[in-house]
Amino acid sequence: MVDLGKYAVPVIGSYVASLALLAALVGLTVWQGARMVRALRQAEADAEAAAQATETDHAH
Repeated sequence: MVDLGKYAVPVIGSYVASLALLAALVGLTVWQGARMVRALRQAEADAEAAAQATETDHAH
């Protein structure tokens, strides 16, 4: 391992902070992606229901 001397704590701390921020960014992206998939599925279901209701209204 590389001897960082008196800079070991700041360098290792920077690596830990960078990895934590990267993990948070990935987690947030995955969470938002899943949320958007749910919203899209709901919007498609609502549009389908509205289309069926319109077809039913025109049939009478």
